[in-house]
Amino acid sequence: MEYTTPYAVQLRDQRTGDIALRLSTFDKVGDFASPQQYPCFSMLLVLKGKGLAIRDGAEYEFNAQALLSFSLYQSMMIKADDEFNGILIQFTPSFFCLFRHRQEVSCNGVLFNNLYDAPLVRLTTSEAEALAILAKQMRDEIQDHPEPDQDALISYLKVFLINASRIKLHQQKEAVELRAAAPLAIALREVIETHFKNIHNASGYAELLHSTTTTLNRLSKVHFRKTLTNLIADRLIIEAKRELYLTAKPVKEIAFELGFDDEFYFSRFFRKQTGASPQTFRNTIGLYRA
Repeated sequence: MEYTTPYAVQLRDQRTGDIALRLSTFDKVGDFASPQQYPCFSMLLVLKGKGLAIRDGAEYEFNAQALLSFSLYQSMMIKADDEFNGILIQFTPSFFCLFRHRQEVSCNGVLFNNLYDAPLVRLTTSEAEALAILAKQMRDEIQDHPEPDQDALISYLKVFLINASRIKLHQQKEAVELRAAAPLAIALREVIETHFKNIHNASGYAELLHSTTTTLNRLSKVHFRKTLTNLIADRLIIEAKRELYLTAKPVKEIAFELGFDDEFYFSRFFRKQTGASPQTFRNTIGLYRA
């Protein structure tokens, strides 16, 4: 198929010179075989191959065809069998802001920043081909025009994200009955969403749910693919990223709002989880860069 022939194109931000949108094909695991943390949103449209997608240390099995989605500075890695090819799409918040476009494209919390669900969308052959065609249209706009039309590129990306989100939401609805069979897992998710800013330890949630840390850890590993401690940390990081990206609040204030008494401890915690300091993260992608 024409849209699977090898290519690599990119669009630069005219204001900063930084790469804003990048599309490329892949025919092997390559760099994805070791953990990567990109300062952009990354989507791997897998057209052939099967294996494991590893997000923040948690493993998720996939079979071709699939869409794998990873957020800003999120640790990602792929373990795949011999055959692994498809299209990589990466974009920065300065090119397409998920928060600004949330009314049009409800993909935040569906494709990205959903720590309770797998970072993948299972695709039929026709669904995968439809997304590949949209990627080709973005490629052609960048490749065939000295001055690509950014509005056209954003429109193609919006349609891509809307279609992928619809497929994912339909799959989530199909899993409702399975989730209903685990009321404690649902309760755990709800209390984390309510208390993650003021309760940072597993024992605090065990007390709230009248359970034990052993039980909740086992539950978290089964349903969310990670320990309860890691689940809490991931929720804190999602909120920290949102504040660093959307606001000009001092890092000290963000740390305090997230329940950290020590700004420097928060900075070490953030760096450990993302590979970048809070200030580096803001300077790279924040709306209020220094």
